[in-house]
Amino acid sequence: MSSLNLDDFTDLIERPDGGVRRDAEARRERQIVPPGALGRLDDLGEWLAAAQSAVPVRPVERPRVVLFAGDHGIAAQGVSGRPAGSASELVREVLEGARPVSILARRLDVPVRVVDMALDCDPQELPEDVVRHRVRRGSGRIDVEDALTPEEAEAAFRAGVAVADEEADSGTDLVVLGDVSVGGTTAAGVLVAALCGTDASVVTGRGGTGIDDLAWMRKCAAIRDALRRARPVLGDQLQLLATVGGADLAAITGFLLQCAVRKLPVVLDGVVVSACALVGQRIAFRAPDWWLAGQNSGEPGQTKALDRMALEPLLDHGVTVGEGAGGLLALPLVQAAAALAAELPEKPDVPADEPESVEPEKPESVEPEKEESVEPEKEE
Repeated sequence: MSSLNLDDFTDLIERPDGGVRRDAEARRERQIVPPGALGRLDDLGEWLAAAQSAVPVRPVERPRVVLFAGDHGIAAQGVSGRPAGSASELVREVLEGARPVSILARRLDVPVRVVDMALDCDPQELPEDVVRHRVRRGSGRIDVEDALTPEEAEAAFRAGVAVADEEADSGTDLVVLGDVSVGGTTAAGVLVAALCGTDASVVTGRGGTGIDDLAWMRKCAAIRDALRRARPVLGDQLQLLATVGGADLAAITGFLLQCAVRKLPVVLDGVVVSACALVGQRIAFRAPDWWLAGQNSGEPGQTKALDRMALEPLLDHGVTVGEGAGGLLALPLVQAAAALAAELPEKPDVPADEPESVEPEKPESVEPEKEESVEPEKEE
């Protein structure tokens, strides 16, 4: 029997410090730029202060991109724009610096960490630090079989928790979280549809590489079939991840929850991470207070998940490539909000004797008029 009790996360996760946030709001009132003039940057700076329990807010100096990777058996049904089992090629390109996230991270001077959870390749093909958390080779075809065994789901979830602890212990102060997968958006669609109680067509998008209408119909049918298998296990979130998720999705969910426990802010990227965040919200309702939605990819499943969690994307650029690229685009905005909140000077104090210099003028102008209006009446 499993020793993992997901209910513990509800007790372990606290909200960002409300008292610190009120202090940050008060400080913002005293700064030379009027509150509201910086738009959403004001709210973002106050959120960061509460997350850090610090006023003024500290700069975001040690961010990191963390990517969980895996192949999904459902990709064999022609639901993806890439061949089934080819996620390892994407991982190698990320490591070689040839993917969008690699280029952006290099430009922003942010390290990228890739964690293999279920790539369909020989582990010797990749570096040891990438594959050391792997649970299995590929995840099951979720329309007809479970993605994972219960033991594999727990192992993947615990791996995500362990990676979050490693990041927090190493001094990472903000994570941009993404996935590298083939077939992952199909599994994500199932999770969102199941947890939101919607039909498959509402959450079926065209994925990171884009698919034609025929592939979209196959994807929609796969999500609908997997939904029938998901609904009976909705009450058990770990079993849900085992049934229709995958090792990478289970790890992302564990990572998100443990980051909330460790008070480590996370920027969410894409539909896969958003679906896992929705599962995390079901486990611990305060967890989304530690997450930011990086950007709106345009995937309907992501939109549905973020709406359910009341998370508004920072950007709306329609980046569907995944891999954390869209979330990474939002990082300079977060860093700008921190800098403005910390460095804007406060308004100078108004001298205490200024109002007194105005008050004496009132009786001087009124008293002579009263005397002139009364004395002539007495003479008559």
